[in-house]
Amino acid sequence: MYNNSQNQEQIISNSRIIVVEDLGLMPYKLAWKYQQKLVQERLENPALLDKLLLVEHPPVYTLGTGSTLEHLKFDLNNFSGEIYRTERGGEVTFHCPGQIVIYPILNLHYYQTDLHWYLRQLEEVIIQLLVKYNLKAERINGLTGVWINNAKIAAIGIKVKRWITMHGVALNVCCDLSGFNKIIPCGIKGKFVTRLSHYDPSINILEVKEELVKTFSQVF
Repeated sequence: MYNNSQNQEQIISNSRIIVVEDLGLMPYKLAWKYQQKLVQERLENPALLDKLLLVEHPPVYTLGTGSTLEHLKFDLNNFSGEIYRTERGGEVTFHCPGQIVIYPILNLHYYQTDLHWYLRQLEEVIIQLLVKYNLKAERINGLTGVWINNAKIAAIGIKVKRWITMHGVALNVCCDLSGFNKIIPCGIKGKFVTRLSHYDPSINILEVKEELVKTFSQVF
């Protein structure tokens, strides 16, 4: 069920109402702080509704809490761009316009208190979404994320605190992939990244957002 109100709508998933909020193009740090605020509110009041944030970021690199700088191909001392080390899992990745990032703020007590289940569900959202574009995506054993022909199209990194989730999934839709050349994406050597527009040059990112929300509600 959808209830549109400016940049917000509601979906029903697993008999739970999830408020969907499209943040548009937002600097990474602002979206990060907003997630932290939402998580803290739900730690204090678990009855609050879940949220699904959709956002695009200006060019930025992010590192997981335990990721190594060895996966950067540039010298931090001479780097003038944005880079952040966050509390999510995973290694270094790149965000930029044309990439849809979803940040689910979910209370897993209402779903399953199982991180493996949650990660596989996030992957399943992308896999089922890509079916709608006649693309066969897959998992690779031992590697979190979603792949097409051995190239990663969606990266996943999460943080869960007392079963409240934050961070999430980055899906390459029609973004400039050149920023990935400066890193070893997700710390995986010998692999490549891809984007949806490679397979469908006429892809519309607004349409993909709508389909992504629908698929999320179906999977969860």
